[in-house]
Amino acid sequence: MKLTIGRVDKADFPELHLTEIDIKVDTGAYTSAIHCNQIEEVEGENGDKYIKFTLLDPSHSHYNEKEFIVKKYKKKKVKSSFGTSEQRFVISTEIQLFNETFPIELTLSERGEMKYPVLLGRKLLARKFIVDPSKRNLSFKSKNKKT
Repeated sequence: MKLTIGRVDKADFPELHLTEIDIKVDTGAYTSAIHCNQIEEVEGENGDKYIKFTLLDPSHSHYNEKEFIVKKYKKKKVKSSFGTSEQRFVISTEIQLFNETFPIELTLSERGEMKYPVLLGRKLLARKFIVDPSKRNLSFKSKNKKT
């Protein structure tokens, strides 16, 4: 059975040490995205490449200065909301919504000017969720419901 999700919510990303981060559901986007800072591809001494980045930025209340290093990633051409194509790094991780954990691919993007640091795209939403744009924070409310 599909879960109903509203247009905005809060989610946890346990592997990224983020809890109750604001998300926006974007049915116009295929891939999900997260706001990162200092995104850099680096070549190690043995020639292996990896990416390093920090999540969010110092102006965000959830910013923790932790630098992430990811060896398993890919590059993907993504069309921005402005209609321009750009190359972005994509990582695989997990998201927690409605007290369940789902695998998710996130493109790393500098979204500092945007209100929501995470966009959830159709790739995650398909087969799992129905979007009701009149609702808000359904997952967050279910997480905090006393049983």
